[in-house]
Amino acid sequence: MKASIFAGVLSALLALNVQAMEFEEGTHYQRLNVPVQTSDDSRVEVVEAFSYACVHCKTFDPAVESWKHEQGAGVNFQRLPAIFNQTWAIFAQAYYTAEVLGVTEQVHTPIFKAIHEQGKDLRDPAAMAILFESFAGVPKADFEQVYASFGVRSKMQQAQAHGRAYGLTGTPSMIVDGTFRTDGQMAGSNAMMLEVVDYLVAKQAAERGIDLPAPVPAAPADLSSE
Repeated sequence: MKASIFAGVLSALLALNVQAMEFEEGTHYQRLNVPVQTSDDSRVEVVEAFSYACVHCKTFDPAVESWKHEQGAGVNFQRLPAIFNQTWAIFAQAYYTAEVLGVTEQVHTPIFKAIHEQGKDLRDPAAMAILFESFAGVPKADFEQVYASFGVRSKMQQAQAHGRAYGLTGTPSMIVDGTFRTDGQMAGSNAMMLEVVDYLVAKQAAERGIDLPAPVPAAPADLSSE
């Protein structure tokens, strides 16, 4: 066990050494004014702030999915639907409905495609219910019950509170360990944002002694339309 932890910390330190000259606080990422409590102290938390209404989030999503599947047990990845207006609130409501129903993986990409490739207006709950039934087999009545539930409304309120705590001004953005925030503008591009995140994950893992196996390289995602 000790050898495993040592190897993980060594890997993180090596990653920091390679990238130390590339990314600087205040330029490529910012430290939050007040750290935000993470949901699991034993892992490095990475949060993607996004919205189904955001075309840049849709373009970025394949890269995030690839990155997510490369991570080991030392990284706790989560998504946070940003809520900047009523339309974004509706899509956040749909996201948390999927989460409660346990069908996020089935409907996440189809929602992006329906809005940005097929031009469907999913602000109508009835249209969203059809998508949930088509891709996840969720009966309309079940969708409607959860969509209007107190639990989903509570999750949306929590999302708004986290968005304020993270200092969100746009999407996609990523928050590492409740301590740092970066986005495409700071990083140089959305693709580079994930490299900054890797650097920050390694930094936090090294500082906190978290076992962090090196990610398994994956084929680069196509961000040519970003």
